Amino acid sequence: MAERRASDLFVECLEAEGVRHVFGIPGEETLDLNESLSKSSIDFVPVRHEQGGAYMADVYGRLTGHAGVCLGTLGPGALNLVTAVADAYLDRAPLVALTGQGDLERMHKESHQYIDLLRVMRPITKWNARLSDPAIIPEVVRKAFKVAEGEKPGATHIELPEDVMAAPVDGAPLPRHRVEAPEPQARELLRAAEIIRGAVKPVALAGNGVIRGGATPALREFVRATGIPVAETFMGKGLLPYDDPKALGAVGLQAGDYAMAGFDDADVVLAIGYDLVEHSPRHWNPGRDKRIVCIDSVPAETDAHFVPEVELVGDIYAILSRLGAECRHVPHRGGSDRLSHVVLSRFEAARDDDSFPVQPPRALWEIRQALGREDILISDVGLHKLWIGRMFPAFEPNTVLIANGLAGMGFAVPAAVAAKLVHPDRRVVTVNGDGGFLMNMQELETATRLRTPFVNVVWENRQYGSIVWKQDKKFGSHFGVDFTNPDFVALAESFGLPAWRCESAADFGDRLRHALTLDLPSLIVLPIDYSLDVAISEDLGAEIVST
Repeated sequence: MAERRASDLFVECLEAEGVRHVFGIPGEETLDLNESLSKSSIDFVPVRHEQGGAYMADVYGRLTGHAGVCLGTLGPGALNLVTAVADAYLDRAPLVALTGQGDLERMHKESHQYIDLLRVMRPITKWNARLSDPAIIPEVVRKAFKVAEGEKPGATHIELPEDVMAAPVDGAPLPRHRVEAPEPQARELLRAAEIIRGAVKPVALAGNGVIRGGATPALREFVRATGIPVAETFMGKGLLPYDDPKALGAVGLQAGDYAMAGFDDADVVLAIGYDLVEHSPRHWNPGRDKRIVCIDSVPAETDAHFVPEVELVGDIYAILSRLGAECRHVPHRGGSDRLSHVVLSRFEAARDDDSFPVQPPRALWEIRQALGREDILISDVGLHKLWIGRMFPAFEPNTVLIANGLAGMGFAVPAAVAAKLVHPDRRVVTVNGDGGFLMNMQELETATRLRTPFVNVVWENRQYGSIVWKQDKKFGSHFGVDFTNPDFVALAESFGLPAWRCESAADFGDRLRHALTLDLPSLIVLPIDYSLDVAISEDLGAEIVST
């Protein structure tokens, strides 16, 4: 009988954590780990770049609440994980990054491919550790998952020295156990209820924390019971159906968003599951004069513009349920429908816009018509993300996936692979700029190999569009932002994917509906005209402050 190695125990611990996939690229220093994975119930998914694998783990964690796992070997393999690990850290997605490493005996000196990965990963993880002894494997793995999945979730990292993983070992995985969230004291809850009932123009700002906490039904009931309207962050899209009369729209693009949604006139703001990393509170509380009730899973971040009068910390679902019972039929309501009216009127009018190249509202209108309420749109990062975050209507949470904390380009294609693994029954569309698409398009091979069908829409304008706009607004000209493209259709076809270039706005809708019926990935190139951006910025009365 073969001797049991540390790598075998490590994989048993992953199985005990419920891990179903590991996304990554093997290396010489992970040979033992990969051999153990080959004999396990875990599906190892070879990717074409470690960043793509980490983005897959990022989105897998975001959609399931269970940490996604990615793997890179030492040195360059580990460093290629960094961008997507940081994305998970800032977007609060549970992720466990595994990296190979050389033998323990050479870590004290200059050595081939040796980088101090613990120091590299420390600023972008909640916790990280080196497996310096086989005996600590059960504790390290359990802690990595517990910390990654605990609120606020994020990335953790385990370094796996080659000699340690090959060593003989005894031991068994530690059991998982659910950590119950605390509940606020009754006096704090009653104090919050008193502030809300006494407000003249209360509004709520809801973010990704509500989705993570599974508290969407509680938020909807709270709104129904109290009548308080809600604005959503980009990552909170779908918490209220966009056509709910209490939905104020998605805020966080321009400085005027909050004014048009009624925040300037609000005396009380309920910040519910709001992550400051998405958009600074100075944009909605510039005068520091709002009374703030913070409802979140952890104590509020310290910020001069975000000083809550009451903090209700714990299970967001339970807090909203209890607070809604205390605040039924609040006598006064704030908020304004100006933001949603301007944005949605532009969106609805786009159905009749046959101009070509296509303008963003018409492209988004066609995508919305083609997708069902629970189908998924994934946005890469670029000027198109700003249009999607503001304008694309969502009915349910986690149906519009946006990278917003780190906002790294190259997110969409690998994210779609993970989305289809989690929700094989839902249709998935990505929207990419022609700049960001090439950053991780190699994962189309992974998608083809896994038979994860989704439609990649590439908005083509041969520029880094958001930087063009900002340079033009600041300097009256732009520089260093123009490029040429390959033949995207031929490129997709070289991967074995069906692909098309659109010749009209109507052509895009027809191509998209057809592509969504296929059982393999596909690609649509859509020439895009961003000239409308300036007009809609003027309608909304402010300039972009973030991407």
